[in-house]
Amino acid sequence: MKIVVCIKQVPDTKGGVKFNPDGTLDRGAMLTIMNPDDKAGLEAALRLKDQYGAEVTVVTMGLPKADEVLREAMAMGADKGVLITDRVLGGADTWATSSTIAAGIRNLEYDLIITGRQAIDGDTAQVGPQISEHLDIPVISYAQDIKVEGDYVIVQRQYEDRYHELKAKMPCLITALAELNDPRYMTPGGIFDAYKKEVTVWGRNDLKDLDDSNIGLNGSPTKIAKASDKVRKGSGEKVTLAPDEAVAYLMGKFKEKHVI
Repeated sequence: MKIVVCIKQVPDTKGGVKFNPDGTLDRGAMLTIMNPDDKAGLEAALRLKDQYGAEVTVVTMGLPKADEVLREAMAMGADKGVLITDRVLGGADTWATSSTIAAGIRNLEYDLIITGRQAIDGDTAQVGPQISEHLDIPVISYAQDIKVEGDYVIVQRQYEDRYHELKAKMPCLITALAELNDPRYMTPGGIFDAYKKEVTVWGRNDLKDLDDSNIGLNGSPTKIAKASDKVRKGSGEKVTLAPDEAVAYLMGKFKEKHVI
């Protein structure tokens, strides 16, 4: 079994975020981590590797420094790393990103693709399903459990207070929740081996069947009108009431907001 895991190097929001004049994130100026949902997807792939002897390839798109997150994934147990990087790919929205990553995956052999549900720097949950559309394969999103039976995957898909159990024939794509599992740690030996391995680097010219009108900032139909670090919340409304008056007040507010 060959598994491709899409991961993303995202800003560590605890250290603050910085923006370029055009409203896009200044990724080169921020501390970064592996996106949590993606790390859970990687762990799911590594568990399938442990169980079935699968080959796991991690793919990321980003600045050259995104090599770091690929090394981290390989130190955890991934076999290969692919970095898609090129200046013309910068500033991509979800459509341009998914178009580019799908073009990269077409260069690989795969039975299963795993992505995170969403990235903490965008929260759109769009890239994974869009990749499946570009590749014309089934997608199961919001996975909270994954099993493999022959040529099929059986996935528990989270849905409010329950789950749906779905079965799809491979090749297919799954988007993973951070709650799917507890990712393993890197090992000292794994770190040493990860930095001995060579990461494959692809630029624009290595991506076939990709239209220039669908890449980078110019190929992104979504434009950022305004961006800010944090949304400041107001102080809210404070009242001091007797217990019975407080209950009536709260019930009135709930009805006003259509909570009840």
